[in-house]
Amino acid sequence: MNASVARNGDVSFWYAQMGGNPGYRPPLPGDRSVDVCIIGAGYTGLWTAYYLKTLQPDLSVAVVEREFAGFGASGRNGGWLTGGFSWSREKYLAAGGTREGVIAMGHALRGTVAEVMRVAEIEGISADILPTDGLTVACTPAQLERMRETYEEEIAWGTPKTRIEMIGGSEMRARIKVKDAVGALVTHGVARVQPAKLVRGLAAAVERLGVQIWEQTAVTGMEKGRVHTNRGTVTAPVIVRATEGFTPGLPGQSRKILPLNSAIVVTEPVPETVWQQIGWNGYELLGDASHTYSYAQRTADNRIAMGGRGVPYRFGSKTDVRGQTQDATIDKLQGILRRLLPEAAGLKLAHGWCGVLGVPRDWCASVGFDRQSGMAWAGGYVGLGVSTSNLSGQTLADLILGRDTGLVTLPWVNRKVREWEPEPFRWLGVHGMYQLYYRADAQEARSGGVRTSALAKLANKITGR
Repeated sequence: MNASVARNGDVSFWYAQMGGNPGYRPPLPGDRSVDVCIIGAGYTGLWTAYYLKTLQPDLSVAVVEREFAGFGASGRNGGWLTGGFSWSREKYLAAGGTREGVIAMGHALRGTVAEVMRVAEIEGISADILPTDGLTVACTPAQLERMRETYEEEIAWGTPKTRIEMIGGSEMRARIKVKDAVGALVTHGVARVQPAKLVRGLAAAVERLGVQIWEQTAVTGMEKGRVHTNRGTVTAPVIVRATEGFTPGLPGQSRKILPLNSAIVVTEPVPETVWQQIGWNGYELLGDASHTYSYAQRTADNRIAMGGRGVPYRFGSKTDVRGQTQDATIDKLQGILRRLLPEAAGLKLAHGWCGVLGVPRDWCASVGFDRQSGMAWAGGYVGLGVSTSNLSGQTLADLILGRDTGLVTLPWVNRKVREWEPEPFRWLGVHGMYQLYYRADAQEARSGGVRTSALAKLANKITGR
């Protein structure tokens, strides 16, 4: 174990904060038949079940889950509920979407923040949800230029000016004392959450609606109308694949989604004397504008959770063992924490863990339903799953129930995305991309802020990002 962290793995700190990993629900008790079978009890699967049952209470819906509800990214993520749009709008246009449709998709995504909070309130889900701002801080002139470009792109694509703004370095440091901050992009209307509390509360809510959740049930095969598992077969005219970064573990899906690793460390509770130096009184979500990117939150119990990519991808689309991460990744995240917040350099790390997020070949999320085969899917959120999964659930419910709503015509619906290359090409591509990102960040830091656009563009070109 890395000496700098007290605990590594055990799924995530979020469960440790709740008293430990939950016990298992019973597995599938033999062959069963339902109207809708959902594979995966994370945010996507549970939101889909929630909206299906609230819209049509007499529908029989079941969820099969290999581990326990919230075992994957839903119980391990950074707790950013943002309603953000970070995929390529041009790719949605190239696939047949319209400018109006892409703008409508952005509007629908922004609405998920209020929608998640609405459901949490009416269902009594206590998930430390706190409305706040998101701050993407720039620490070099090059990073600041990228943030200005992001701001201009958002405005050009219909994001209201009440949603985003640019602030200078002194204003940024007055909110959170980030070393060398020269400015920041502020995103209003976001929220901090405790992700495991949210997913466990949502699982309990759908059970109250009559949804069956069968845990300890591994899918061994899928075909039209049938989901085969190690516990029996579920017969259902509609099957929903809601497995995000764990999709390659399903039969026949090994190249559909790339599981990209992300890791988080969390400190011991921060003394008030340190908070007085740092600030962070608004509990804002904090990210940086480097190519390799990091993300952080001030938790409800006054710790700092700092996340980043670490080792980006395991050969053969392998996933971690119950959240255990590499020592080098923990060291790297501790280094980011010390670089951004030197006043926090002496804090001890209480927990480190990792998980996978889903990346499709074109790096753009999608949701869809093929009525002829009865197969539905959603995912490829590329790190924006807390909010996007809610829109997936709403959209899948409308598609499955045949509801003619504005959601079913958004440009991410029923997109066809080609598969990832076989190994070793996808491993070489992803690792090559991140090596170029690291070089670009290092060169910008050494040069005093000269942009390394050529390196970043080459990195993106390698994997078609």
